[in-house]
Amino acid sequence: MTDGHCLCGAVRFEFDGTPLWQAHCHCESCRRNCSAPVTSYFGVADGRWRWTGTAPAVYVSTPGVQRMFCATCGTPMAYRAEQWPGEIHFYAASLDDPLAFTPEEHVHWDEHLPWLPISDDLPRR
Repeated sequence: MTDGHCLCGAVRFEFDGTPLWQAHCHCESCRRNCSAPVTSYFGVADGRWRWTGTAPAVYVSTPGVQRMFCATCGTPMAYRAEQWPGEIHFYAASLDDPLAFTPEEHVHWDEHLPWLPISDDLPRR
């Protein structure tokens, strides 16, 4: 079992098994949602995860996209999109043990910020 939580600890989640995928996202909407130059996510299949604390607040950031966050401290917690049915995407930095995150690729590389040098050899798409 793997666990994670928001800054204040109110919103908590857990999941069983390994993530479906793990990636760094460089798209503008993720950057703006987190006020960060890159956001790291992992996908978990529905039925393998659950909220164990207060359920997060939800807003629709664009048609077909829901973003979940702690209504108390504002920490972004998860992302769900119609484009990826049957899975939820959690932020790697919210893991109780963020060292458990092992990125496999960079996505939306065409939107990356050139002032943040990235020197790993992960695939970029």
